[in-house]
Amino acid sequence: MEEFRIAMIAFGALLIAGALVSGLTRRSFLSLTALYVLAGFLLGQGGLGVLDFSAEDGFVEDLAVLALVVILFRDGLEVEGEMLQREWRLPLRKLVLAMPITALVIAAAGHWIVGLGWLEALLLGSLLSPTDPVLSSSVVTNPRVPRLIRHSLNLESGLNDGLALPPVLAFSAALAVGQNDFVWWRFILEDLTIGFAAGIALGVAAAWLLPRPGPYEETIPEHQKVLYAIGVAVLTYGLLAYWEHGNPFIAVYVCAIVLGIRRPDVRRYVEQGASEIVEIVKLGVFVVFGSILTLEGLFQDGWAAVAVMLVTLLLARPVAIWVSLVGTRTPLDWQEKAFMAWFGPKGVATMTYSLFLLGQGIPGAEEITNLAALCVVTSIIVHGLTDTPGAEWMARHAERREAAATVPP
Repeated sequence: MEEFRIAMIAFGALLIAGALVSGLTRRSFLSLTALYVLAGFLLGQGGLGVLDFSAEDGFVEDLAVLALVVILFRDGLEVEGEMLQREWRLPLRKLVLAMPITALVIAAAGHWIVGLGWLEALLLGSLLSPTDPVLSSSVVTNPRVPRLIRHSLNLESGLNDGLALPPVLAFSAALAVGQNDFVWWRFILEDLTIGFAAGIALGVAAAWLLPRPGPYEETIPEHQKVLYAIGVAVLTYGLLAYWEHGNPFIAVYVCAIVLGIRRPDVRRYVEQGASEIVEIVKLGVFVVFGSILTLEGLFQDGWAAVAVMLVTLLLARPVAIWVSLVGTRTPLDWQEKAFMAWFGPKGVATMTYSLFLLGQGIPGAEEITNLAALCVVTSIIVHGLTDTPGAEWMARHAERREAAATVPP
């Protein structure tokens, strides 16, 4: 009980502090994400020991589940609205080609540099394949950065959380039961197929149950429509988890996509009324994630861990982006490709999946999580430092390119 009270004091103080310094962080290289993770680290096991969270705590696992449900549902709702935009080719290439290439390059580094087994290495690659727009906010919000690049990076970051989920679940399931006992076709049939089918059915039912625009629909307050959407997400997860057939996270993501397609108005309600809920959940993930980190854990594998981090940030993403953009019909110069290759920060999805794996007690999860955590912490620092300068550099480049194009021959 005392630990809970201390956690509540720390959580409330960080909410207040974050709100007060938010204006300053918008004008600096720091981000609230970095500050929350740093605060968790200083208050947790690696610092003062005020926050005494453990990966085996039920609270940590429950927080990870809640964060996954909220984030996957929010990302799923955004799919259709974004995909209807004109510039869909670049993000599609990055999701279909760059994302798996990134995971494979990181997995190869984990296997050959650290000595992880291939299952552990592929799980590490899957954990680090998603990107996070929160850590490069100036890049996706600066109107001087070309809209094509902003849209591409934002859409990629919004969708790759859900796309990383199946491989993370598959490799973790294989590790949990043992490589020889894992039956891949049963995983596809039970987890993926039933999860997809249940998500589609519940999404259709949720869209049908909410009244269409008319006299009755107008009597429902907008905040109740937000609660309706959140209720759909929680109910979907609860039903699949209770049934124990099909993966509940996949069902939540697919349900959100279906609901967003059939009822685009729900997307608007959630965007307007649930952003604070999502931010609070993220804050909890950042602080708890930071609190369970220690310097000894981050550098458990010594220089090999540093090498994997360098490969993740300096090699995997650039190689994946350049390969995925070969032959694209969208005209991009090398500066624009380099810009998109650099801004693939690691953040909330990696943290949340890592907390979930630790809570499940997956064999080797601690070492994998420490490697992923070192990449996330470094990404928070280096992408935070280069966010605003990088956006300004790309803005000036775009202006010079536009000026050169308007000069008569």
